[in-house]
Amino acid sequence: MKKTSVPVRIIQYVILVLATIFAIYPIWFGFLASVRNSDSLYTFNLAGMFVPVQATLINFQSMLFDQPYLTWLLNSLKVAGLTTIACLFITTSAAFALSRFKFRGRNSFLILLLALSTFPGILSLTAVAQLLAAFKLFNTHLGLILAYTAGTLVFCTYNLKGYFDSIPIDLEEAARIDGCGPVQAFTLVALPLVRPALAVTALLGFLGGWGDFIFASVLIPGNTQLKLAVPALYQLSNSLSVPWGQFAAGAIIVILPTLLVFLFVQRYFEAGLTVGGVKG
Repeated sequence: MKKTSVPVRIIQYVILVLATIFAIYPIWFGFLASVRNSDSLYTFNLAGMFVPVQATLINFQSMLFDQPYLTWLLNSLKVAGLTTIACLFITTSAAFALSRFKFRGRNSFLILLLALSTFPGILSLTAVAQLLAAFKLFNTHLGLILAYTAGTLVFCTYNLKGYFDSIPIDLEEAARIDGCGPVQAFTLVALPLVRPALAVTALLGFLGGWGDFIFASVLIPGNTQLKLAVPALYQLSNSLSVPWGQFAAGAIIVILPTLLVFLFVQRYFEAGLTVGGVKG
C-alpha cells in the first residue's frame, strides 16, 4: 500500500481539526453562556469567548430550582423511555415476522413500508391530533407516546428486518432440533444476535421522544405540568426578555441524557457476531 506523503497528511489533520472545532464549538459556546453571571448570550471579552471567565452556576440553580424544569425533564424521560420500550417491543416482533414468515402480501407490505418511510412525518400532525382527540388522548402523555411510537415504527421495522435477514436461519433450526419452541428460538437465539440493531432502534426511539419539538408543542399545548423539556425551553426563550443564561443552562442539561443513552448503548454497536456461527 502506498504511503501517504507528509504534506497530504498535514492537510488531512488540519481539515480534521477544523471540522472538530466547527462541531464542538457551538456546544462549548452554549456552555460558556450558561456559566456567565449575566444573561448575555455572548461577550466582547476575547478570553470569555473561549474559556469560562468568572464562571458561576447560578443559571443552572435557577433552572433546576426556580423553574419547574425538573418536572419537564421527568416528563421527557417518561415519554422518551416508554416510547423506546414500545418501539422495541413492536418493531422487533414485526421485523422478525417479516423476515422469517412467508405470507400473502408480504412483499407488498414491505414496499408499503418503504414508501411510508419517505412520507414527511410533519404532514401527519393534523391527522394524529384528530385521532388523539377522538380517543380522548389529546393533551396527554399517553397520546404523545403513541404518536412518537407510530412515527418510528416504519424505519425501525425495516431496519431490523434487514438485520434479521443477515442471521442464518440454521441457528434457529438447530435450536428447534435441540428442543426449543418458536418463542424460545426467537428470544434465546435470534434476539441476542441482533443486539446492534436493537441498540440503534432504542437510540432512535429515545431521540424521537426526547428531542422532538413540533409534536410535543401541538399535542400538549398550554399545560405547564405536562410540558416536555424542549418545548418548555423554547417557551422560555420566546418571552420578551430572553434569559439567555438560563436558556443555555437548560440546553446543556437537555443534552446530557442523550449522551448518557448513547454511551450506554454503544457497547452493543458491534458487528460480525454471526460470522462462523454455522461453521464446523
